[in-house]
Amino acid sequence: METTEHIDALRREGVRLAEAAARTELSAPVPTCPDWQLADLLRHIGYVHRWATAFPSRGLRAPLDDAGADAVVGLVPSDAGLLDWFREGHAALVDALSEAPADIECWSFLPAPSPLAFWARRQAHETAVHRHDADAAAGKPGPAVDTVLALDGIDELLRGFMTRSRATVRSDRPRTVQVRATDGPGSWRMTITREPMTVSTDDSPEPADLTLAGPARDLYLLLWNRLPAEQARAVETTGDRDLLALWRGEATIRWS
Repeated sequence: METTEHIDALRREGVRLAEAAARTELSAPVPTCPDWQLADLLRHIGYVHRWATAFPSRGLRAPLDDAGADAVVGLVPSDAGLLDWFREGHAALVDALSEAPADIECWSFLPAPSPLAFWARRQAHETAVHRHDADAAAGKPGPAVDTVLALDGIDELLRGFMTRSRATVRSDRPRTVQVRATDGPGSWRMTITREPMTVSTDDSPEPADLTLAGPARDLYLLLWNRLPAEQARAVETTGDRDLLALWRGEATIRWS
């Protein structure tokens, strides 16, 4: 995906998140984030959007510590102002990314063609995944994530986050997982060992210990731990389902 496409997705998914929140009580539980109510979700995503805005808008070359992050985010309002606060932060992030020069130099934390490309992609998926959380709190599914965005988000998760040294999906003996989209050009093969996993985009003919095949939108939510395996009826699961339990327990993402 191009940076402009990521920004468009960020804009669209943020509007959908706000729409879901607007029709839901702030005290509603978020089933996909069991410790949260909707108010917690809005505080989190509103905080992240403002934190992320600071890097391309100010050209910050290093990560912010907690105090620095709190300073750029500013005061978090009471519940009554949360939705408007979210909308303002989302709009500011979209504007910052839209207006930033393509060659902006600032801190980022995953491989990308440029810092701007990184922030646009990261915040598009941050927002799309949490939009699903808002839909879950509202008790009504929203529009399915676009296939192209879902494929891109699977790639960011597997080849970006899951190969980092801090990722905790590990196995005492080598295990392989093949992920294959049935509605687009996407295939990933994960090799899980005691070391950080490796991921290739080869569609290997060798059988994997576990193969997941299905529509990109379902694989996206399943792998981001937003869709329990037993509810992912469109995903064909072949092989060792214990690996799904390993993924569910260990494939966690920290937001910075």
